[in-house]
Amino acid sequence: MATWNVNSIRARFDKLKEWIAYAKPDVICLQETKIKDEEFPYSELEDLGYFGCHFGTSQWNGVAVLSKSRADSIQIGFSSNWQDQEARMVAGVFDDLWIASVYVPNGRSLEDQHYQFKLRWLEELQKEVSLQRERGRSVLVAGDFNVAPTDLDVWDPASFVGATHVSEAEREALRRIEQVGMVDIFRKLYPTQRIYTWWDFRQGAFHKGQGLRIDLVLADVDLAKRQAWGLSTEKHAK
Repeated sequence: MATWNVNSIRARFDKLKEWIAYAKPDVICLQETKIKDEEFPYSELEDLGYFGCHFGTSQWNGVAVLSKSRADSIQIGFSSNWQDQEARMVAGVFDDLWIASVYVPNGRSLEDQHYQFKLRWLEELQKEVSLQRERGRSVLVAGDFNVAPTDLDVWDPASFVGATHVSEAEREALRRIEQVGMVDIFRKLYPTQRIYTWWDFRQGAFHKGQGLRIDLVLADVDLAKRQAWGLSTEKHAK
């Protein structure tokens, strides 16, 4: 499986097709599709061999789970009654496997109300993962978390002091999700490597190796045991 913040499925659809032909994943989690549900390219994706679960309401946000087999059911947003969650989580249920694509709020700055929204959103995600685990399902959550789990996931931690994505509160919220039985499967395979998933294209940061690892795949402890390898981030970064 793979995850990709596609930053507009309209703008990147040809690149998505090219990448699918290259990687051939069974499951793809997409973020920032930036499209309404009724405009999502379901039929075009089926021509490529993928069924889509999508949650999008406008030109902002939007998440999708693409899979080679059709989901038994689709979950739009969290199970809780929290109304202010935006189009940031969709899940497909495949027998007893629950796969979610998430686009965690950015947070903007530590002083911004959006930062508190981000922390609340991560709390709701933790509750959702815990609920699905309690139901006896295998759980996989992938997407753009907008959190670098540790300083190892930041090219220069000193440059990010006092910024979002690296604050202790954000990292603690992420740890709480792991504490309900989830594993960062990239870090499981590569415990000491500095490999990133996001770079500031405006500064040419990709070619300078100045990035963050904020796109994550979390699997429950039993599912994580079945992991065999990890895919390079560079193919779609370019």
